[in-house]
Amino acid sequence: MTGLPMKSWLGRTLAAATMSLFAAGSALAGTITVYTSYEEDELAAFLEEAKKDLPDVEVEVLRLSTGDLHARMLAEASNPKHDVIWGWAATSMVDPRILELVEAYEPAGIDKVPPRFRDAGNKWFATTGYMGAFCVNNAIMEADDLPMPASWQDLLKPEYEGRLVMPNPASSGTGYLHVVSILQMMGEEKGWAFLDALDKNMAQYIKSGSKPCNVASAGEYAIGISFALRAIKNIEEGYPITMVVPSEGAGHELEASALMASSQNKADARKFLDWTLSKAAAAEYNEWKSIVTMSDREMPERFLKAGLPADISTALFEVDYAWAAENRDRILAEWQKRYER
Repeated sequence: MTGLPMKSWLGRTLAAATMSLFAAGSALAGTITVYTSYEEDELAAFLEEAKKDLPDVEVEVLRLSTGDLHARMLAEASNPKHDVIWGWAATSMVDPRILELVEAYEPAGIDKVPPRFRDAGNKWFATTGYMGAFCVNNAIMEADDLPMPASWQDLLKPEYEGRLVMPNPASSGTGYLHVVSILQMMGEEKGWAFLDALDKNMAQYIKSGSKPCNVASAGEYAIGISFALRAIKNIEEGYPITMVVPSEGAGHELEASALMASSQNKADARKFLDWTLSKAAAAEYNEWKSIVTMSDREMPERFLKAGLPADISTALFEVDYAWAAENRDRILAEWQKRYER
């Protein structure tokens, strides 16, 4: 370990711990390999529940960020190493090169997932996701007599000049979902004009999706454009913020799952995908995710208290995932040309 940076060593240790989570399973258990982009803490919680319900399935997991996982799957396309994709960005899943690698499957309970959250040809489905939101510092708003925003349009008010921060879409998936939702809901011409106007009030573009909420929570800026779960957690931790879901609808990203056509253990792979739609899985998702797509979800009270609606679908802008994927490079190039600082 000599000379290895602590951050790198910790990342490898976490990955190894995740990979070996089911290693104590039965020697007779079937083994599947799952690729995912769920965060380490939520992933560990989800897998612990799966282990209880699937004692005869040994699950080996590789967790990478969305972009890194995309590159790995394309590199392995001629000889895939995994059986299941689980909790991965829908805007990456719809890449035609990825869809060629997966097999249509209708897991048990799929009827609980509304059509907007799954592929019409049954190539993928999403049980979870995350959504955009504003984190508004109540103390700053009161001290400076600023109006509470309710919408994207409100953020153009001259009173907010130099008081906004948001994620850079070139480095942050959260930043990209905000930009894509604006371009889709307004149309590109009006969308870019809106972003030009928004830029005039922007103090800073930040690489992280959560940091805009954190710096607003700490009182460094009045409004951080971020995502809902970060706002909820900061409210629970006692920060003086209000979570605002824009009235036009929140941009969002789905976390999709699929069966690999090349899997050599499809029976257990299907069993695992069935489990991801189970009541036990949904209950655990509820503790971690702002978006749980299954129609029988009961929104946690603390989420409602923070400002999420009981029916999350009413707050979401209906993103065209395929368009977002196909136009990503073009949109990011245009954004960087206009706003990169």
